[in-house]
Amino acid sequence: MPFKFTRPLILTLLVFLFAVAANAQLRLPEGYYWKQLPNGLQVLVIENAKVPLVTVEIAVKNGAYTEGPEYSGLSHLFEHMFFKANKDYPNQEVFLKRTQQLGAIWNGTTSVERVNYFFTVEKDSLVADLKFMNAAIRFPIYREEDMKKERPVVDGEFQRMESDPGSQLWLEVQRREWGDLVTRKVAIGIHDVINTATPEKMMVIKNKYYFPNNSLLTICGDVKHETAFAEAEKIFGDWANSGFDPIQKYPIPPFKPLDSSSYFVKEMSIAQTPYMMFSWQGPSYLTDSASTVAADVFSTIVGLNASKMQQALVDKNLASDASLSYSTCKYVGPIDLFVVPNPDKVKECYAEVMNQIKHFADPDYFTDEQLKDAKAIRLRATIHEKEKPSRLASQASFNWCSTSLNYYTDLDSNYQKVTREDIARYINKYILGKPMVAGMIIKPEMNKRINAGSFFMAAK
Repeated sequence: MPFKFTRPLILTLLVFLFAVAANAQLRLPEGYYWKQLPNGLQVLVIENAKVPLVTVEIAVKNGAYTEGPEYSGLSHLFEHMFFKANKDYPNQEVFLKRTQQLGAIWNGTTSVERVNYFFTVEKDSLVADLKFMNAAIRFPIYREEDMKKERPVVDGEFQRMESDPGSQLWLEVQRREWGDLVTRKVAIGIHDVINTATPEKMMVIKNKYYFPNNSLLTICGDVKHETAFAEAEKIFGDWANSGFDPIQKYPIPPFKPLDSSSYFVKEMSIAQTPYMMFSWQGPSYLTDSASTVAADVFSTIVGLNASKMQQALVDKNLASDASLSYSTCKYVGPIDLFVVPNPDKVKECYAEVMNQIKHFADPDYFTDEQLKDAKAIRLRATIHEKEKPSRLASQASFNWCSTSLNYYTDLDSNYQKVTREDIARYINKYILGKPMVAGMIIKPEMNKRINAGSFFMAAK
């Protein structure tokens, strides 16, 4: 009798073959172990016995980048609703009582390219923790009364953000930098979308992205990987695969490059101190992972007290703070220069900022010693970040969502390999002479005195 491959068997076989291939190519730090279950769920176990605790985290490839305007902020609201009710714990009171019984420390976060949830408990509660996570991630209940309570909480975060001058500046920069796709870069969401969210819309999010083949389960702490893998498969093994790759089925639209630079001055009565922000569209992990590493090193150089930018702006009292940063993203990470000018020298500060940007790629803009110091700082920062075991899961899952586990494993060594040529290439490709969005936020009275718009503008 001829043997027929049924669809579920084909799917299982493909997942198995993928797991074998991926595992053969995967590089992990010492004490890290990876396995892919037949349903596509990737499981990462980090053995770390510094303290008798274990953290169970699930990360989902979801977040702002998956949201068009009609769903803006719902990934964030979904994260809040995660800690409400589910099949095993039918209301939040019972849910919270269970966290107390477990002695759990718990939270969730929503960012541009990841949503994650974690519970940290005593090591003897590993199985109970896994079962608790399983109920919450797979069998949520969206009750209208719970949503009525939670919508104002999420919207309150938005309102607090709106009341902060620095956040207002950031939001306006995002609108100009990303245009029609701005909702895919701002996780906080839109007022009206959050306030009119329904249980049905929550299920849309779940049915698009909350599948094992779009998730990473990380078990970190005082555990043995063999035991952790076995328990994970017992509890999560029957979680049904979606049968499709959510990111392929619901593709992320390409972010349109800036055509020209955009400048604006925004007046705000509560802006006691003026702020300036300059933003460029930087590298994407998918197309230029090398520049994502060079970007971090150059930002660290610029932040050194002895850097030319700090000496020119902070040491000469033109600004109280000047910081350059790059946000690592799979899909176009922003490069942001944030400056707090001296209120009495705003024009002079702006002129010097523009002068500094113009010289970023000069061969003598930083010394060999500063490059060496920046690499040492990156290494120390990594060591410090890994000091607390419960943080390791989040670090790994961020990279799983926005880069890769290999990128995470190699990052420390790759920082040490960054050359002057790598940094120059990054600056010339993404900053020097490239379109940017530049914004200033300032009190109306101060703007009336200095007329910021007369000098804060693109060069003619």
